[in-house]
Amino acid sequence: MNEINLNQINNDLKKSTPENDQYYFGHGKILLTGEYFVLDGALALALPTKVGQSLSVKYSPSFSPTLSWKSFDIHGKCWFDSKFEFWHFKCLDENPSEESLFLQKILQQVRKQNSHFLRDDVDVKVETRLGFPLDWGLGSSSSLIYNIAQWAYVSPFELLFKTHGGSGYDIACAQSDGPITYKKVSSGPNWSPIYFSPSFKENLYFIYLGNKKNSREAVKDYSKKRPFPQTLISKITDLTMDFINAQTLKQFQSAITSHEELVGASLEMTPVKTEKFADFNGAIKSLGAWGGDFVLAASEMSLESVREYFKGKGLNVVYRYDDLVTPPVETLSKDAVKMGFANHLIH
Repeated sequence: MNEINLNQINNDLKKSTPENDQYYFGHGKILLTGEYFVLDGALALALPTKVGQSLSVKYSPSFSPTLSWKSFDIHGKCWFDSKFEFWHFKCLDENPSEESLFLQKILQQVRKQNSHFLRDDVDVKVETRLGFPLDWGLGSSSSLIYNIAQWAYVSPFELLFKTHGGSGYDIACAQSDGPITYKKVSSGPNWSPIYFSPSFKENLYFIYLGNKKNSREAVKDYSKKRPFPQTLISKITDLTMDFINAQTLKQFQSAITSHEELVGASLEMTPVKTEKFADFNGAIKSLGAWGGDFVLAASEMSLESVREYFKGKGLNVVYRYDDLVTPPVETLSKDAVKMGFANHLIH
């Protein structure tokens, strides 16, 4: 797979059109720090992506209402097409696919949270469109859940926890306009926007490994190794702050190395640089579930040199930091990083 010019595609996704009665957009996500341990309360640094997913809804009168659902990939090709009745959201397809059953589960949970959802005598046509390839692992499920929650006016976090599972950082990313810190606490999701825009970001690159990772399976494997000592959770939190406070590329690279070594030793996993890129001139960090999707490379090498290196490894998708990451809100303070409780019912 080669690089795709993402900017125009996603700019178009964010625009509603007159033929849509309702329209929603959710950002994708990159978990920069705290992977796995964010589930146990470690502070994580998460980056909403410029790329995301849209959901549009159109209604028309009907005496026998149905829900028609179509999903389109980044190239405009329909990869999912299904129909549901409204009473129990039974799938009307002859042989429902795994994706149809997952969507059914989401819709049924939405009805439990909002009993008035889709009760009118109207046909409903929904279309979703992805602004990134389906196998990139940037949040096709979480942005879908977020968009559906906006449409149905229910809690996106509750919808996630009762269907797909996870820490919830991806839902926070879906609705955020810039980098955030995220922490899962007993009272609910706790996140805050921060001003994170490294002065050395031109030295940061995202590389797609071409290996879609099943995050739910990764979480299951992680759960088998619980419980972890609170001292480890605190160390992960401290390292997240090291990433945020790094003033130089060398400090950032040091934080990457320390984070990779700590997570690797704790989970008995081999850091990705050690396993695949030992001769790379710089630091490399796994993102999210180890072993798939994207990695972050931090190097003084030029973009051309970085691309040449990974091309030699059979990897052709290399993006600069600014190509993927939503920039911070300019009104935020550049000096302070503050965590504040965020209402998990926010829409």
